[in-house]
Amino acid sequence: MNDTELKDVLIKAISDIAPEADFETLDPDDELREQLDLDSMDFLNVVIALHEALGFDIPETDYPRLFTFNAAVGYLREKQTP
Repeated sequence: MNDTELKDVLIKAISDIAPEADFETLDPDDELREQLDLDSMDFLNVVIALHEALGFDIPETDYPRLFTFNAAVGYLREKQTP
C-alpha cells in the first residue's frame, strides 16, 4: 500500500471509533489521541482495527510510534515492508 492508502486505512479505523473526528483540522504532527480525545480503550480499538485491516500485529511496545498521524502512517509503511 502507498501512503495515501495507508492514510485512508488509518482514517477509517479512527472514524469507526470516533465518528466525530475532524480530519480537516487535524494537525498531522501533533498528538493524535489528544486532538481526537481518544481514551486508552478507543486507542486500543483503533490498533485492533488497523490489525484487522492490514493483517499484521502492532505490539504494545510500538504504540508510542503511533503518537501522531504522520508517525502512524510512517510506522504502518515500515511494518508492511518485509
